[in-house]
Amino acid sequence: MSTLYLFIGAPEIFVIMLIVIMVFGADKIPDIARGLGKGMRQVKDATNDIKKEINDTSKEHNIDNSIVKDINSEINGVKEGIDEFTGPIKRNR
Repeated sequence: MSTLYLFIGAPEIFVIMLIVIMVFGADKIPDIARGLGKGMRQVKDATNDIKKEINDTSKEHNIDNSIVKDINSEINGVKEGIDEFTGPIKRNR
């Protein structure tokens, strides 16, 4: 079963990985993956912080909950997109 992910199939991923290995070398790939993982974690943490700040502010100032729900749904959409993107490259623990 072939997975279509961001309009990239298995052969394209293989070619991209081959190019990455040729450009950076096999010894640098774990460092690059680690850096990408840290960057994605920072984005997820930032979205959580923004969501928390919005919720706290709305409670303090009695802001309409429908606006907060809309903003939270957008933030959750971004987080789901990040989860979908990082899913294939996450390390099993």
